Amino acid sequence: MKVAFILFDKMTTLDFIGFYDSVTRLKTMGFNEDLSWNLCGTKDEISDDRGITFKIKEVSPDLSQYDLLYVPGGFGTRQLLHDSEFIEWLKTGRNANYKVSVCTGSLLFGVAGFLNGKKATTHPAAYDLLRPYCLEVIENRIVKDGNIITGGGVATAIDLGLYICELLGGADAVLSIQKQMDYPYYKVGQYNLD
Repeated sequence: MKVAFILFDKMTTLDFIGFYDSVTRLKTMGFNEDLSWNLCGTKDEISDDRGITFKIKEVSPDLSQYDLLYVPGGFGTRQLLHDSEFIEWLKTGRNANYKVSVCTGSLLFGVAGFLNGKKATTHPAAYDLLRPYCLEVIENRIVKDGNIITGGGVATAIDLGLYICELLGGADAVLSIQKQMDYPYYKVGQYNLD
């Protein structure tokens, strides 16, 4: 499985890192040797909303080569909603097996048309912004509708990552990963979605 982490200026880093840390442990802890990932963006460096700079390995790659797209949120999403070049690039991943976002990353999925006829969630402060783009906003921490999986606010990224670990690796994998992360809050099966 090949994962594209979609990064952009003024993203919220915990939105990215919470998910990244848990999901990449599927490989580093030996649960999925075939897992690979790239940091993807539209330029070779991006800076989050507080000044941390990330080097981007894959600049504007064709996202159709990835099995899972992950889009974090943050105030940078507001500008990207009107950035046709970014949205057209995101659309190249329309056929990914999984499209996953946390926080206001779901707004970008909405503008790209991925949420048409779908239920979704976002940061609680952005529910009204999301409503025009989806069938229904569900005010839950994690919402799965087919191959679209959306998460709520910032810290939800950790739970969302562990949910993906459970989905892809099973209960034993997620229990081992959350133990290694010293994160006792996730409960196997708590997000019985779909």
